[in-house]
Amino acid sequence: MLVSPPLSLYIHIPWCVQKCPYCDFNSHALKQDIDEPEYVAALLKDLSDDIVRFTIQRPVHSIFIGGGTPSLFSPKAIGNILDGVGQRLHISNTTEITLEANPGTIEADKFKGFASAGVNRLSIGVQSFASDKLIKLGRIHDSGQAIRAAELAHQAGIRSFNLDLMHGLENQSVNHALDDLRQAIALNPQHLSWYQLTIEPNTAFHSKPPTLPEDETLWDIQEQGFELLSRAGYQQYEISAFSKGEQYQSQHNLNYWQNGDYLGIGCGAHGKITDIDGQTIHRTVKVKHPKGYLQKDRQALDKWHQVAEAERPFEYMMNRLRLFKPFTLLDFQQATGLNADSITQPLQQATNKGLLLKDNDQYRISEQGHRYLNDLLSLFL
Repeated sequence: MLVSPPLSLYIHIPWCVQKCPYCDFNSHALKQDIDEPEYVAALLKDLSDDIVRFTIQRPVHSIFIGGGTPSLFSPKAIGNILDGVGQRLHISNTTEITLEANPGTIEADKFKGFASAGVNRLSIGVQSFASDKLIKLGRIHDSGQAIRAAELAHQAGIRSFNLDLMHGLENQSVNHALDDLRQAIALNPQHLSWYQLTIEPNTAFHSKPPTLPEDETLWDIQEQGFELLSRAGYQQYEISAFSKGEQYQSQHNLNYWQNGDYLGIGCGAHGKITDIDGQTIHRTVKVKHPKGYLQKDRQALDKWHQVAEAERPFEYMMNRLRLFKPFTLLDFQQATGLNADSITQPLQQATNKGLLLKDNDQYRISEQGHRYLNDLLSLFL
């Protein structure tokens, strides 16, 4: 039987200074000044409609303001968004509120302003500290601005911050990748997201692919990077997420990976809501383009569908197997509403192949399972 999971809120701000060649998110390069009050009003109407649509009465577990580049918005506008959310949903003192920031769009007063507006966690998109790599990635900041952003985050009075860092960049050696990681560690963030660059469809890199390192180099980068992070006191709790203790893990992302619920508001935002009464799971997508999203006579909801029971095992595993923490059959049943028998066979196949490890009633992904994650997930299709 489905059990009501925690509820998060994702808020999408779609504008950025320029589109990065690797980015497949719904983002739009700025061509004119943003009408902040207009977009804030549209976001809050979108939220109000979702609350009515799904009869939302649960408190908010976490809030994530992503993009695009949300730090393009003024602290006042971010404060108005959060005030409006607080008028519609219950936000507690423990609710994690994250804002994504680009080092090229911030200064000291702005970070402090975001903190005063209610933001208690920042996620800073550094990607690399090497100037040549930043240029290739289309980033608008340099290494000095990235370092300064981390220093300002320490001074801003927020609970914690994350540095977002890529590896496996064009012509990147093992030493260059580890140098990036050493610089990030030296800045002492409470959380690090460290992940490999992938080439996604409908991106500039897909049309003109960069020369990426060989598989053997990528594997060496990953293995040595994991060791470096561990020695520095960072605990890996997800494929690409590392924190200095459990209290600094990303609560918002954990809710995604543990198949929690989330409302998604803003251009192209995705949502997932569990209906306990109907024992159904619903997914939503909002209007993608800002021009359409801001039309007064058009509702923000673009697509809405019920997740078929046959799709739920794969969806559950696709999220849950990103985590190193084990899961039980009861966890699966409460998140999907399905009987455990529906995954008995693929679980047995996965353990026989060494992709999953079983300990009493708990299952967790093995090192081999992480390396061959796509093969593991295919067993649940």
